[in-house]
Amino acid sequence: MSTTAQAWLLLLLGFVAANLPFVTERVLLVGPLRAPKALGWRLLELVLLTGVTVGLGMLIEARIGQRSPQGSQFYAVALCLMLTFAFPGFTWRYLRRGHDD
Repeated sequence: MSTTAQAWLLLLLGFVAANLPFVTERVLLVGPLRAPKALGWRLLELVLLTGVTVGLGMLIEARIGQRSPQGSQFYAVALCLMLTFAFPGFTWRYLRRGHDD
C-alpha cells in the first residue's frame, strides 16, 4: 500500500473514530449500554480514540521510516482535528435529534 493511501486511510479511520462516541450508547464502545450516555463519557471516548488514532499514525510512520519526534503542538493539532471530525456526530446527536440527557 502506498504512503498516500495509508495517509488517506488514517484520515478516514480518524473520521470514523471521532464520530463513534456520538453514534453508540455503549460505554467505551464495548461496555454496558447507558441510555442516555452523558456528554462526559462521549468526550472521554473521543480523547481515547484520538490517542488510538495518533498511535496508529505513529506506527505507520515508523513502518515507513524513522519516526519524527513530536512536541505538544502536534498533539494539540491532532485533538483539534478530531474535534473537527466529530462535528457531524455531535450535530446529529445533540442539535438535530435533540438533547437526550
